Amino acid sequence: MAVQSTLRHSASEDILVAFINKYTKLFRDRLRKTSRRSKLFAAILLAASIILSAEGGRRWWNRRRQEKEQGRKLVRTNSWVFNKDGSRTIYVPYKDGTSKVVINRTKPLTFEAHRRLFLNPPKVSGLGDGTVPSAQTKPGLNLAFLHQFLSLMSIMIPRWTSKEAGLLISHGAFLMLRTYLSLVVARLDGEIVRDLVAGNGRLFLWGIAKWCGLGGFASYTNSMIKFLESKVSIAFRTRLTRYIHDLYLNDNLNYYKLSNLDGGVGQGADQFITQDLTLFCASAANLYSSLGKPFIDLCVFNYQLYRSLGPLALTGLMSNYFLTASILRKMSPPFGKLKAVEGRKEGDFRSLHARLIANAEEVAFYGGAEMEKTFLNKEFKSLKSWMEGIYLLKIRYNILEDFILKYSWSAYGYLLSSLPVFLPAWGGLGGAMEMADSAEKGGRERNRMKDFITNKRLMLSLADAGGRMMYSIKDLSELAGYTSRVYTLISTLHRVHANAYFPRPSGNELYSLSDVQGTIQKGFDGVRFEHVPIVAPGLWPQGGEELLESLSMIIRRGEHLLISGPNGVGKSAIARVLAGLWPVYRGLVSRPKSIGQDGIMFLPQRPYLSVGTLRDQVIYPDGELDMRLKRKSEEELKRVLDAAKLGYLPDREGGWDTRKEWKDVLSGGEKQRVGIARLLYHEPQYAVIDEGTSAVSSDVEGLLYETCKERGITLITISTRASLKKYHTFNLILGMGENGDEWEFERIGTEREKMQVERELQELRERLSQVEQWKQRREEIEKELAQVWVEGDAPLDPPPYVENTAEPEPEKDEA
Repeated sequence: MAVQSTLRHSASEDILVAFINKYTKLFRDRLRKTSRRSKLFAAILLAASIILSAEGGRRWWNRRRQEKEQGRKLVRTNSWVFNKDGSRTIYVPYKDGTSKVVINRTKPLTFEAHRRLFLNPPKVSGLGDGTVPSAQTKPGLNLAFLHQFLSLMSIMIPRWTSKEAGLLISHGAFLMLRTYLSLVVARLDGEIVRDLVAGNGRLFLWGIAKWCGLGGFASYTNSMIKFLESKVSIAFRTRLTRYIHDLYLNDNLNYYKLSNLDGGVGQGADQFITQDLTLFCASAANLYSSLGKPFIDLCVFNYQLYRSLGPLALTGLMSNYFLTASILRKMSPPFGKLKAVEGRKEGDFRSLHARLIANAEEVAFYGGAEMEKTFLNKEFKSLKSWMEGIYLLKIRYNILEDFILKYSWSAYGYLLSSLPVFLPAWGGLGGAMEMADSAEKGGRERNRMKDFITNKRLMLSLADAGGRMMYSIKDLSELAGYTSRVYTLISTLHRVHANAYFPRPSGNELYSLSDVQGTIQKGFDGVRFEHVPIVAPGLWPQGGEELLESLSMIIRRGEHLLISGPNGVGKSAIARVLAGLWPVYRGLVSRPKSIGQDGIMFLPQRPYLSVGTLRDQVIYPDGELDMRLKRKSEEELKRVLDAAKLGYLPDREGGWDTRKEWKDVLSGGEKQRVGIARLLYHEPQYAVIDEGTSAVSSDVEGLLYETCKERGITLITISTRASLKKYHTFNLILGMGENGDEWEFERIGTEREKMQVERELQELRERLSQVEQWKQRREEIEKELAQVWVEGDAPLDPPPYVENTAEPEPEKDEA
């Protein structure tokens, strides 16, 4: 044997050497026949490829180094880069450096293409025709759910070359691999038991070795299935979140209109975007494995059992599936509807907590802890009762489900596995082998254990797959509830984005959102209202409330306007219409473009302080990168704060990069002056200030207004302070007339206004001349009140403490 192996080894070496010599000789002959010009051309190509490769590698290295430097800088400043195609590039910390992430903005054409899916659904889906989406159909396993889910899938998987499609294909490949491994494990299990019963030690140990090796590979496959399911869920959530954010936060102000104009999602948009979206994506990713793999297992295992046990067993299996599915579906509670209501109640409970946090100071001043606790306990009790009802329904359903899927199916599987033994004529391949081996003494008994173990393993795997398919009915019902809420959110956002409102079936209300005929013109050098009714809109589909019937005025550059009047007459409403927050139902509104040096800026009545550094508070809504692009430095920011009388803030708070909860750190007056500092930083041509200095002293207020006017900012101020008239050119007075719905637009400093002031002064002089008479009358009333009358009209003497307090009065009069 050793000699034979040595001869084989030497022969293989000779063959290898002959092969190398042959091809070396062919290469030399071909090189000798090649012309000199071809050799020179090949040498030039080789040198050029080396040079170009080196240059390309150098450029790649430099580009990567620059990206790392830029990434470290942008991570430190927490900013981003806008690309030419509208996408954004951000850098996030990764290991010792940074990782580049490109966020692509959803294109407007994509919204246009998806609008028909969310605003004009097919009638067969049962989604109605423009009513509020949450009231269109009850969540459940119906055609509406199919339409909603496929519509959301078109967002989550935009194309087959996307990352999400690749993850799904990889996930499917591992699911099929797991099914194949289940078949191999079932056969190997039967072989190990057969070798153990037969006493074949060598094959038994070899089977154990194969079992361990297969177990390691199967464990890796199972882990990859769970990992890829998590990746699919995150990818779905990322795609949907970016889509919703692009539709929710844009120049159309959908984030404001969603809760203030539209009644589709109420006040709980945060609940939809955070919790409901997460649950939907996790449920959708789990559905792929909970339905896909069991379906493949059912097909493969049924075929294998058909070959082993025959057509009778397959018929019994299929009839068992349909019977079980019909029973469970009939006895299953409406989990989709229950989950949808539970999500709404969770959102209401969460919004109450958010409301308490946002208004904690006001509640503390009023001492309203007990009342707020009553509200929270009442809402939690409602949520608790609903969840307890769901759990009670689940107990009954789980008892029936476990008995049928675990125990009844196992007993039925034993019956089917016994067909080749007791009914060999109906037992398929196993029954044929049983009859063929029956003549041999103990021939079939040696393999009967192997076949039984293999069929049992297949039966258990089949029962598990069937059970997961049946369990998925409940998962599908819950997914229907999540799908309904996410679809409601996106369809409402599409309706708000497209202003696609429909009138109520009862008729057209006055000033309905479905009947907005006004126009907003941007780019006008001034502010103009032409026959514009000022209307406070109601939540759709309700109509609005008219505050002013028809407003017409025009303000040019340098003509400062003061809007005054009592509370509730529509002063802030004019600013909301001008900003585009409220619709222009009729007429024309002309205004400059948005924030910028040639635009218009709005300072709301409640100062808003963002999350971030002290620098971010001054330059909001710019980021630090935007500030650098505008070539503005921190020295300029310091001058802006000095002009707003806040120059002490950087030293007091610890520098520009200090991060705090600024709404709690700064006082009311400081918050308003931060708004003025933003105004001075952006330097727009026009500014609308809504009670922007109500918490500032009058002397500082005057300095702020003079500073703004020196910077060339045309001011439109909403205030009840008459002292601000001297800083403005015109005055729009609201709340006039019997019903308070009339207005007057006049120039400040006219003869009429002077006469009105003189009239007010004369009235004050007349009142002051009557002060002595009022004093005497007051003393008489006090003397009468000091006397105590009893029965018989006889007065009593005053108590001693009254006499003591009354004695110093004459001395005061003499003095």
